[in-house]
Amino acid sequence: MGKIIAIANQKGGVGKTTTSINLAASLGVLEKKVLLIDADPQANASSGLGIDVESVEIGSYQVLEHSASAGEAIVSCSAPNVFVIPAHIDLVAIEIELVDKENREYMLKQALESIKDQYDYIIIDCAPSLGLLTLNALTAADSVVIPIQCEYFALEGLGKLLNTIKSVQKIHNPNLDIEGLLLTMYDSRLRLSNQVVEEVQKHFNDMVFDTIIQRNIKLSEAPSFGESIINYDATSKGATNYISLAEEIIKKNQ
Repeated sequence: MGKIIAIANQKGGVGKTTTSINLAASLGVLEKKVLLIDADPQANASSGLGIDVESVEIGSYQVLEHSASAGEAIVSCSAPNVFVIPAHIDLVAIEIELVDKENREYMLKQALESIKDQYDYIIIDCAPSLGLLTLNALTAADSVVIPIQCEYFALEGLGKLLNTIKSVQKIHNPNLDIEGLLLTMYDSRLRLSNQVVEEVQKHFNDMVFDTIIQRNIKLSEAPSFGESIINYDATSKGATNYISLAEEIIKKNQ
């Protein structure tokens, strides 16, 4: 049965999509069958794996509004063993359209029931907000990975996200776990980066992944070629980091 992991943080630019793409690709390389769901209207997870988002006719929008099944929306991509439910800019409208629907927080959960047993892992790339889209992802997920940038404002907003997760656990999804906090964009030369790592590890202990994602130019370049870091440069620091994260998650879930 597939484990559903949401990658969430309402702050933008913390490495959510980079993590979604490269964690999915790394799990794929480690011979796990993975489904990546792009639940962000910017559709960067889709384009980052070589999908032409302009030509998406059935994607996460149709799945969320139940006008198409999840199975109908799945496409293959440039990463081995990875399949994608892509997004399109029309996903922006979903928050308004779901507002007066009954069980609006459960739309994604219901849509995934029919296919989740076909995958080892289902990764959801969340939008940088705490709106209905992210709420749907957290309600559908078994656990959540929270990327935290090694920068000054890293911990700002984390409390808000943890409160949202608590209320989702209380009201919609009592089984939601925190898979882990993932430190991203780490630069060992910067004192600030090291301070953030120390602070996060001190406050959250076992909740923090051992793997830290280092700042790496190849990670930024890969999406413009429509490839994961594994395809783009398997020997880069970024690839090594994400393979290590995938191994950590597999080990934790055995």
